[in-house]
Amino acid sequence: MNKYEILKNLVKFNTIKDKENKEIVDYIEKVLLKKGFNVEFRDKVLIMSNDKNARLGFLGHTDTVEYAKGWKTNPFELEINNGLIYGLGTCDMKGGIAAIIDAILETDFDTLNHGIKLYFTYDEEIGFGGINDLINRNEEFPNTMIFGEPTDNELLVGSKGLFELELNFKGKKAHASNPNKGKNANLNAIKALYQLNKFYEEKIKVVKDEKYEIPYTTMNVGIINGGTGKNSIPDNCYATLDFRTIRPEHSTLILNKIEELSSNYEFNYKTIELVEPFYNEIDGIASRKTSNFITEASLIKNKNRMILGLGPVTAHEIDEHVTEESYQKLVEQYKKIIMQYCQ
Repeated sequence: MNKYEILKNLVKFNTIKDKENKEIVDYIEKVLLKKGFNVEFRDKVLIMSNDKNARLGFLGHTDTVEYAKGWKTNPFELEINNGLIYGLGTCDMKGGIAAIIDAILETDFDTLNHGIKLYFTYDEEIGFGGINDLINRNEEFPNTMIFGEPTDNELLVGSKGLFELELNFKGKKAHASNPNKGKNANLNAIKALYQLNKFYEEKIKVVKDEKYEIPYTTMNVGIINGGTGKNSIPDNCYATLDFRTIRPEHSTLILNKIEELSSNYEFNYKTIELVEPFYNEIDGIASRKTSNFITEASLIKNKNRMILGLGPVTAHEIDEHVTEESYQKLVEQYKKIIMQYCQ
């Protein structure tokens, strides 16, 4: 097999919003069947293994984000230039999938005592549909799971949590010349968000955990959208909140504060996403590094969850790329992990 052939073929598939999901799953299945792996389950998700009692699992998502204008190369054609490998998904995360498959193809399983289970999911970039499908079917994951998200070849053993909410403020429409006849939803939003941010600064942000690169729970007001015209009192305002948490209890404290504020500032709220932080101290693994972003690793409950992938981390960027050195190193890292857990 030619160098980077697997990655080249994966990049050719347009899996933006899972457009060519069937085609990429067909290809992966065909390659792994030749290595002696069997299909355990398949729809938009593919599960394959070479042993019923697999001790180690690898997981990668096949979808990519949309590419922005300005690429110097064709996003669906692998191009190598000065040690850099360009293509949509080379970093996030078709490169990780290709490295997993290359490591599998280069491993002599006759020398090992334990098998491997492989998961290829869909809809990671938008809604985590693939991993949720696996969870909903009560999938029994191997005790040790490797997730091939981009990490610049650094092994990560934990991740912050995610708490996302929508807030809808209700007011009463009136002309701006007579504000007493109306109720300004935008002003309510400003006041409520100010109070929430004050609570966050005084009660949440002060808690530190040095395991994380940013060692505290972060808060972001991502969207504020209210009103229809500069001369009208707005009768509605929409806002979104994003917290990346270091403690599970932070989500509860924040939610309690939002409940308190909702009656004073007249808004309804809805939780969009709630994912707890996790941290694994794994025997034989020296790494204590963690991720600030959410991956599919955050959604399962295995004791041993590790995130390990390519670099540099150019996910979602124009001219997405990784280095040849990183790719070759990752294949060797995966092979070493296979030997460590499957002998």
